[in-house]
Amino acid sequence: MTRATVATTGPTFPALSTGAMTPAYQAYEILHIGFAVLPIIAGLDKFMHFLGVGNWEMYLSPLATRTTGLEAATFMHMVGVIEVVAGLLVAFWPRVGGYVVMLWLWGIIVNLFLIPGFFDIALRDFGLSLGALALARLSENYGRPFH
Repeated sequence: MTRATVATTGPTFPALSTGAMTPAYQAYEILHIGFAVLPIIAGLDKFMHFLGVGNWEMYLSPLATRTTGLEAATFMHMVGVIEVVAGLLVAFWPRVGGYVVMLWLWGIIVNLFLIPGFFDIALRDFGLSLGALALARLSENYGRPFH
């Protein structure tokens, strides 16, 4: 007696679990990697200027320097340190880091609203803050617990 064999109809991914193939998990990983790496790059650029922005101080409201008494360059270096720390927090503890980046972006948005001509960047940063919120929410299901 012979047996019929049935070929699979789609590709098989033996190395991937079924959880890793879900769109929600993939979205989580995209956001996790992006919100870990990109703040670190932006923060380091405040010191090394490799992105070609040149003058990050143009995005700083004069109110920030008047209120703190710091020079704009010093203030932006502090911003760079905070961005690197936020990126590392997202990398290792996305459940908390996502909320931290979201709040940080809201602070940037408030700063940008105090400068005429940067409302478009503020709008973009609001969209990014929604992505950071989505990361924090998705990490409830997919994030690794922090021990």
